[in-house]
Amino acid sequence: MTDIACAWTALGGDPALLSRVTAVERPGTLPARLPVRHLARACVGACALAAAELGARRTGRAEVPGVRVDDGAVAAAFHSERLLRVDGRAPVSFAPLSRFWRTADGWVRTHANYPHHRARLLDALGLPADAAPETVAALLAGRTALGTEEAVYAAGGLAVALRTPDQWRATGQAAEVGARPLVERAVLGTAPARPLPPLDPAAAPLLPAAGVRVLDLTRVLAGPVATRTLALLGADVLRLDPPWSPELPDQHADTDFGKRSAALDLAADRDTVEELLAGADVVVTGYRPGALDRFGLSPEALAERHPALVVAQVSAWGAYGPWGGRRGFDSLVQVATGIAATEGSAAEPGALPAQALDHGTGYLLAAAVLRALTERSYDGAGRSVRLALARTAHWLTDGAPYGAGPGADETPETDDGAPVAPVPPDAWLAETGGPLGRLRHALSPVNFAGGPADWARPPTPWGSDRAVWE
Repeated sequence: MTDIACAWTALGGDPALLSRVTAVERPGTLPARLPVRHLARACVGACALAAAELGARRTGRAEVPGVRVDDGAVAAAFHSERLLRVDGRAPVSFAPLSRFWRTADGWVRTHANYPHHRARLLDALGLPADAAPETVAALLAGRTALGTEEAVYAAGGLAVALRTPDQWRATGQAAEVGARPLVERAVLGTAPARPLPPLDPAAAPLLPAAGVRVLDLTRVLAGPVATRTLALLGADVLRLDPPWSPELPDQHADTDFGKRSAALDLAADRDTVEELLAGADVVVTGYRPGALDRFGLSPEALAERHPALVVAQVSAWGAYGPWGGRRGFDSLVQVATGIAATEGSAAEPGALPAQALDHGTGYLLAAAVLRALTERSYDGAGRSVRLALARTAHWLTDGAPYGAGPGADETPETDDGAPVAPVPPDAWLAETGGPLGRLRHALSPVNFAGGPADWARPPTPWGSDRAVWE
């Protein structure tokens, strides 16, 4: 279990608690050249252990509940946005202009799922708003990959040139990323924290985050995965979005289980924001670094007004280096860091079998919040935790040797070497009805003795809830 131990150490966890974890390995899940299955198991296992640790702390148990992390459940959860069905309909994943394009000297990948990103991309390329993919392809075929990357980013859009691992390592951003820990952790300030009441040891299910108030200021996908996990564990998660920028409907249906959703203008509704902050335990942000600072939402500004807060941040490239202010998504980080080149062929780039940087970082972010809450319960101090998709990518590419990918004929086994019978994919899925329709969704892979199996409620319509604590 060296993979889980690595993640647990990065979170500042007690190594002795690793004995509480049992892993069910299923070679053949998340097949890739890079050790994706190991990374995914590590992130989920560390998150489950952090949840069990907090549960033991709040119930007064002497022993942390046992944790079981199953590769099958992890693989299903890492494909949650693909496995989702809304009244039987498969979700829309990537828009027509979110894809790889061949350029005059290589490849570039763009991201244009949101309308404003599509508009900025086409504006940077000098194309009309209704330009077809064929028109974009013809234009980019005559341009350089790096020139396209620079032009689109200058216009506020998203495009990244394909780099090999060596080309990425030669950049200033790669040096900055590699010099940082997987999970950046700091103490913000000390003040009387809003007390969390003890939990009944006999309560079922055990909800370690019950009573924890989480202000969710995140967008696709790592941040919402983290806050979705905190909601599973009992937290009151209130997601805020700008009224003029609704979340993509299928993305919302997948990641907002257990949460409430409100539309709020952070500039115009400052009094409401401050009221929410005054009653919050945790603030999670997922916008590019610095984007929310003008609203007084930087960790430093929050610590001055609310020193007992746990402030969690996630970004694509990290809040440092020449790319520190750039927007980004999992697919683009894979392209920049050499992952797409490693997983591809001489003919064309490839991709990981899932958006593993997003999902993995999301579970690590949730774990970091849970561990910060446990630590705060001892000293009352607020905490700052910060993660980046590019740093998770560095762990995947440089933290373990490349492999040839798991073979389908390998025998699944548990930690004690016992064979594991195959499990059909439907074992990790559930169906629930709600205001968004009949949803088929992946169950959470966060599993510990006495813990919840599913969310207490389905997602509500985007922006339909009041911006108040329950």
